[in-house]
Amino acid sequence: MNNVQTSSGKNIEHLGKMFEKLPKRALSRVGVVDVGSNSIRLVVFDGAARSPAYFYNEKVMAGLGAKMAETGKLNPEGAERGFAALARFAALAKGMDIEPLTCVATAAVREAEDGPAFQDRVERETGLKLHVIDGEEEARLSAQGVLLGWPDAKGLVCDIGGNSMELAELDGEGNIGRRVTSQLGPFRLQQIKGGKEGVIKHIRKIMGELAAKMGTDHDRIYLVGGSWRAIARLDMERAKYPMTVLHEYRMTPEAVHDTVKWINDHDINELRAKVGISSSRMELLPLASLVLEQLVDTFKPKELAVSSYGIREGLLYEHMSDSLRKRDPLIEAARFTERQMARIPGFGKKLYQFLEPIFADATPERERLIHAACLLHDTTWRAHPDYRAEACFDNVTRANMAALSHPERVFLGLALLHRYKNSRSNSPMEPLFKLLTDEEIRDAEILGKAMRFGAMFAIDDPSDAGTLRYFPDKKQLQLKLTKTGRQLMGEVAQARFQSLCKAMDVEPVVL
Repeated sequence: MNNVQTSSGKNIEHLGKMFEKLPKRALSRVGVVDVGSNSIRLVVFDGAARSPAYFYNEKVMAGLGAKMAETGKLNPEGAERGFAALARFAALAKGMDIEPLTCVATAAVREAEDGPAFQDRVERETGLKLHVIDGEEEARLSAQGVLLGWPDAKGLVCDIGGNSMELAELDGEGNIGRRVTSQLGPFRLQQIKGGKEGVIKHIRKIMGELAAKMGTDHDRIYLVGGSWRAIARLDMERAKYPMTVLHEYRMTPEAVHDTVKWINDHDINELRAKVGISSSRMELLPLASLVLEQLVDTFKPKELAVSSYGIREGLLYEHMSDSLRKRDPLIEAARFTERQMARIPGFGKKLYQFLEPIFADATPERERLIHAACLLHDTTWRAHPDYRAEACFDNVTRANMAALSHPERVFLGLALLHRYKNSRSNSPMEPLFKLLTDEEIRDAEILGKAMRFGAMFAIDDPSDAGTLRYFPDKKQLQLKLTKTGRQLMGEVAQARFQSLCKAMDVEPVVL
């Protein structure tokens, strides 16, 4: 493990080499603790697979860094709450047989005079070693967290905490470029004199310095941190957005300005009651909003994307081999779900291969959704038949899946809905359909009805019963049956094949 020494003489750790000492535990649970300036969180990932599940997740809003800019020390009350949380987390990790539990501390412990004393007490009394990292390392881990969710992410990662804000550059090929840290966290800004105008002037000055180091040619900014997620949740409320999944939620610069104005025009407690944001988080929102507005005005991105993944996921990313990092998180998650929940694990791949001729001209982006849908097509079979279609739609649109935009979630959910149900009219999920174009809705219906036919055409492998050939110019879909297929092509199979052809607006031909 590499250490650097700050101007105050404190040793700050870099974690790049740390995980080389740990086994690459592809299937075991991995526990990480993020000791931030405002919150302390334990996350246990169920394996270091490419798209891990959250086995356990607990957060305490300790407020370690509150008033630190004024006193130079950790908030005494926050330190006690933080220590109690860490003691509990150590006990939980022991009960779950997670060893070692990786603990990272950021700006508050890094910068406080009594940070080393807090660090020593935690290790002495709980056995947990806090790895205190510098701002650039914090930026690197946050960027890695974004890469866990977006393998091809390109743009600027902006991670805001209570006492600091970090930026990191991603090149679209999995590489992290320039990194920089600043004291633009809300706790720090609470100490700036001159009222709101003084704070804005201070933010503008620092933001200009950051832009000089990082450049302003980034089309997308990935937002990491609780304050950004809180603003995004309020943007959803203002815009009456039909989905509340924050990961991959997109905002335009204009929407940011509209939402900040909307927040300023409403009572904070009234807004908090509507969206369920904690009071400690809401207290920091006005200052965080000023930072976000200036971020938008200075860097001028075309869009901002919210990431639920940050330092904790970045730590998990350290566990992964290069080959694992290159896998598609969506397909990996779908494969895992099929293994756990489908009646016939492995059938999804065969279904996908059987249906491929229909989707031969699909783009790579669409092809991966088709593949994922086939893997997931039978994973809600235990639900009551009357609710199976809605259950699979709900599972996909709310699932903790990465590399999946909101419209893609709805497309996948709608395809799976049609896997179980011919009609979508009067569906309780209808408000979400407006995230898709009419053409996308039609394509999702076709995919769903294709799976609906293929899934019951044969029990083991539909290719053993027949092959499909699609002739777009002749507007014809041919099904060439084998001897086995002629026996299986009963009344229900015929009806489902005809329903598929009707959705495609083609002539059904059975040979």
